[in-house]
Amino acid sequence: MSEAFVTRLDGPSPEREIAHDLVRRALPVAPVLVLIGAIGWGVGGALSAGYAVFLVLVNFLLAAALLTWSARISLALMMGAALVGYVLRLGLIFAAVVLVKDAGWVKLWPLGLSLIVTHVGLLFWETRYVSASLAFPGLRPAPISAPSGS
Repeated sequence: MSEAFVTRLDGPSPEREIAHDLVRRALPVAPVLVLIGAIGWGVGGALSAGYAVFLVLVNFLLAAALLTWSARISLALMMGAALVGYVLRLGLIFAAVVLVKDAGWVKLWPLGLSLIVTHVGLLFWETRYVSASLAFPGLRPAPISAPSGS
């Protein structure tokens, strides 16, 4: 049992790879959310949706950075960082929303909807690309296409 407190992970960090892939996949979709916010709530809706997408992407990158950093120290610290980091990141999102909720450009409906849809949507979308195998931790390798024969 005490080995978990001192065992550390060296090597590639799949969590960082997955977070960067999430961000890469979110960038083409972000303008669509901003456009929906603009159509429904005007400029304030567009800015609110953009702010929400930014918060979600920072949240995923922060989670990956925290797990990558803690795994290099010990697995026990990584487990604690996952739990405590989740609560802290929720608190940061809450604080980021509370700080701007009374600003003139903020529309709460598109902000809240964009936060929820972007978080959940990206996580579901990413499940198609994540490998659930110890042979390929992180992203699933691209399929090898068979050469076409004549």
